[in-house]
Amino acid sequence: MGCGVSKNSPFLHQKSDKGALVPAATSMKAAVLIQRWYRQYVARMEMRRRYTWNIFQSIEYSGEQAQIKLYNFLGYLMDNFTPCSSERKLISRIFRENEVCRDVEWERHFCYKNIDIPDIYSGPHLTFPLDVNQAAGLVDAFRNKRQLHSRYVLQLLLETWKLLRSLPNISRISTCNSKEITICGDLHGQLEDLLLIFYKNGMPSMEKPYVFNGDFVDRGKDSIEILLILFSFLLLYPSDVHLNRGNHEDHIVNLRYGFTKEVLGKYKMHGKRILKLLQKIFSWLPLATVIDQKVLILHGGISDTTDLSVLARVDRHKYVSALRPPKKRFPCAVAQLSVDSDIDEDPLLPKSNQRRVSLADPKPFPDRDSFQRRSLQDFSDRINRTAQEEAELQRRQAELASVSSDASTDSTDLQEGNSEWRQILDLLWSDPMPQNGCMPNEVRGGGCYWGPDVTEDFLAKHHLQLIIRSHECKQDGYEFCHNRKVLTLFSASNYYEVGSNRGAYVKLGPDLVPYLIQYQASLLTRELSVRQSVGRTEHSALKVLREQLFSHKSDLICAFQEYDTENTGLVSLNDWVNAVESVMRLGLPWRMLRSQLVTCKTATTMLDYHEWFQELAINEPSMEHIEQGLLQTLYRHRSTLETIFRIVDTDNSGFITMEDFRQTWKLLSVYLKMEITDDAITDLAITIDVNQDGNIDIDEFMEAFRVTDKKSRLERGRSMFMGTATDLTKLEGDPNI
Repeated sequence: MGCGVSKNSPFLHQKSDKGALVPAATSMKAAVLIQRWYRQYVARMEMRRRYTWNIFQSIEYSGEQAQIKLYNFLGYLMDNFTPCSSERKLISRIFRENEVCRDVEWERHFCYKNIDIPDIYSGPHLTFPLDVNQAAGLVDAFRNKRQLHSRYVLQLLLETWKLLRSLPNISRISTCNSKEITICGDLHGQLEDLLLIFYKNGMPSMEKPYVFNGDFVDRGKDSIEILLILFSFLLLYPSDVHLNRGNHEDHIVNLRYGFTKEVLGKYKMHGKRILKLLQKIFSWLPLATVIDQKVLILHGGISDTTDLSVLARVDRHKYVSALRPPKKRFPCAVAQLSVDSDIDEDPLLPKSNQRRVSLADPKPFPDRDSFQRRSLQDFSDRINRTAQEEAELQRRQAELASVSSDASTDSTDLQEGNSEWRQILDLLWSDPMPQNGCMPNEVRGGGCYWGPDVTEDFLAKHHLQLIIRSHECKQDGYEFCHNRKVLTLFSASNYYEVGSNRGAYVKLGPDLVPYLIQYQASLLTRELSVRQSVGRTEHSALKVLREQLFSHKSDLICAFQEYDTENTGLVSLNDWVNAVESVMRLGLPWRMLRSQLVTCKTATTMLDYHEWFQELAINEPSMEHIEQGLLQTLYRHRSTLETIFRIVDTDNSGFITMEDFRQTWKLLSVYLKMEITDDAITDLAITIDVNQDGNIDIDEFMEAFRVTDKKSRLERGRSMFMGTATDLTKLEGDPNI
């Protein structure tokens, strides 16, 4: 008898669903096909997830880049217009960081005792010093959408400011044998994430220390509530709760990304004082935290010049905004201070010295090879000064040049100050990169990119073993790089859209081995399949991208016409890809996105680009009599325009006059190097002023020019920049820019 396998062996046959025998080879082939299909499905889902992520991130970073550009432009105007210039007066309130007076005078300005609490107030009540029950009650009140009265807000902020002034630049803490320390990344006003962290991990206490690594505010709708919760626990446990400053703890950034608007909306009567006090608090937040002398926690990152010994001794409160080095400040008599002077006028500097120091350093940013290309250094070709203004400027420059010894001392001080400022800028704005070296952060427009070699050198120099930083949204809530010596931590889940990313926090014990916990705060994400979640996020990203494409309609048509030499209105799909990238400069995989964005192909695979714009599904406002070029400019630079509006709205009423409206557009036209006629501005103003009262409602104006029916999560609560790198490239035609 042979030793072969029986014909009935299961190795040769398997039963089908209908009971018939199926050869094993066929079953194996089917299994291989299923496996291959599944791998392709997973690959397609991952591809969609990645390009969706690239869309969101590219648009977000271009907005940050534009914010820095705009601030530098306004800084140039401040430094180069004469004090009597109407343009300079229009923007002067944005640069209030150089006020010098005693802290006791500021405390008098922020006094809360004259604010009465009405009997109908049903929110939480606070008494100081705080106790644990009050802090827990505050968390519970905010969970239930109740608001803290402005008297308590000012009192809590004032106590926080007093405490922060006693803290060092770099907090040094220990795991104390068995104590675990919890580190959280960006929260960006998303209260649900903070509440979920407390639910999973417990509230801060002596047994449960926390480090919160900056970017508490902006973009989300509950930024002020997050701050008040964190500050209350900081007051309760000053040795166990540590707050690092992020790049969004900056009043200039807050103008654009929603926090300023949130505070003024929630606290209409005392919002200005609250914001001014927060400006002081932000400047006093510590810059970094070190655990057991081995783990460094900071918000953004490092550069090849970062030195902890320098950062440990800087006067951090001088850097009210990290976007611009502080000017030399002159002491003032206490009697000169008016409690409203920080808002309306700038009497704190002597009149004779008020502009002198800015002319000594007329450029917003100092020379630096790694950052100069992203700074707007000279706008002189855009600004038409009157003969009187030009003569006044030359006179003052000549007067300054005649000062020798003082100028030499000031120059040395200025160089030292700029060196400190660059260290803080890098710490708050930088990102890691996989390549060795250190280079300017071209994408954000601030800070730098640093490589693994810079990390190795920095850790060796300071005897550290790990850097924990935040600043970048990661799909899993965290990401290791540089041989696992840099950990990026991001705690705001569903940041771009529901399901777009997880949040994460990390726990460190005495062994200093990171233990990561991931989560998603939205219940909806648990109900969606992977395919549904990716599809939802993709849909939102594509809607935002269509807005971007529409807002660049004129530039895109010009680019298409370069390929369409015979004026047929048609371009090949390959030419479409090249033209779109040449205009948008977002670095997106346009070939991959083509099928999602282009449906109007002809039988010859050519694309009718005029028809394509009609199919972008953008809802234009019905304003046919307004010049189309002006409308497209408004769409593209909507957030930049809103930022300027907020600056111009000096009383934070939400309204600006017709004259201020015209001045705003003139500023924008100089900034963009484009002509906007007075007639076009007048037509636009008359159209918006529906009730003809001579004022423009800022919110209604911006809402009228929103180009989609519903704000995406990317736009909601965050004024995302509608321009792209092309707009910034246009500004760089001048070799001085």
